[in-house]
Amino acid sequence: MVLPGLIDCHVHIEWEQSRSSYTEKYILNPADIAFRAAVYARRTLDIGFTTVRDLGGTGVNIALRNAINSGWATGPRIVTVGRSLSITGGHGDGTTGAKWDLFDPPGPEMGMADGPDECRAAVREQIKRGADCIKVCATGGVLSLARDGTLPHYAEDELSTIVKTARDLGVDVAAHAHGDEGMRRAVEAGVVSIEHGTFMSDATMDAMIKHGTWLIPTLTAGQAVSDSASFAKGFFPEVVRKKAIEICPQLKATAGKAYKKGVKIAFGTDSGVSPHGKNNLEFGLLAEAGMKNVDILRSATLDAATLLRMNDRIGSIEPGKLADLVAVEGNPMEDIRAMTKVVFVMKDGKVVRGDEMMK
Repeated sequence: MVLPGLIDCHVHIEWEQSRSSYTEKYILNPADIAFRAAVYARRTLDIGFTTVRDLGGTGVNIALRNAINSGWATGPRIVTVGRSLSITGGHGDGTTGAKWDLFDPPGPEMGMADGPDECRAAVREQIKRGADCIKVCATGGVLSLARDGTLPHYAEDELSTIVKTARDLGVDVAAHAHGDEGMRRAVEAGVVSIEHGTFMSDATMDAMIKHGTWLIPTLTAGQAVSDSASFAKGFFPEVVRKKAIEICPQLKATAGKAYKKGVKIAFGTDSGVSPHGKNNLEFGLLAEAGMKNVDILRSATLDAATLLRMNDRIGSIEPGKLADLVAVEGNPMEDIRAMTKVVFVMKDGKVVRGDEMMK
């Protein structure tokens, strides 16, 4: 079966979770990260994802986007936030857990922002550096070394400032959120999407429907983190393991409930947290959550393109759109597992996998 090029609305193309992830920030230079990112990008394209939204790295993601667009590297079309925004000590603060005097205190230029003025500066700085959109960590997270995984991290005035500043400069805001209060604040502030949405209440689901906010469930990452925390002894630091056991098993149930209620869902894996090149596993997990096959396929094509405001160029096979095509063995409308059997990929009219099929 032939489909439009697939779209993953939540990846981290610069890195991949491993036992050494928490020490690599002390040894890797930007050039090291860039070489790895180029490999991850190629793996992602080879399994049919011709467009991705990168939701946070060091800024190498911006350089890789530019290199791919210019023909210096091979990979999916990248829409990127550059660095994510976080409170001091929050989910995006990479200095948490380090010796106090090892790093200079990160500020808005590094994505750390406290109070409306710093939030405004942080948004402007990322857009200055080339970000296509903005990501804010509205709550704690799982993999950061901070002990909190669900509490709200930004006040209403800070979130409103982030969204308004981004809108003034023509870009959308995505919000990482596990806890309900933080995601409710983000939805009311006007973010375009909630990433994860783990402990989302019915009231927040209603607010998302009202505001047209998208949910990106990231079930693949949740499964990977839960498995590593449960079965791979010592894979995570203890503070992370505890959060993973508490948070990740809930993702699938919330996604299924949100889908049944009518929340808009777009496809996103959080690859990097899970291995790059395994993005296709999300299709089966969404089916297990209760989504119909046709809606799963839309979530990774036209619906994802609509979220990214790129549906005039990608997301469906129509005259005038970019020639992004994927072929899989079997019919995913009948068996969604066919999406793991990609045999042909074309991006921008150029075959990147399956040349023999063109002969």
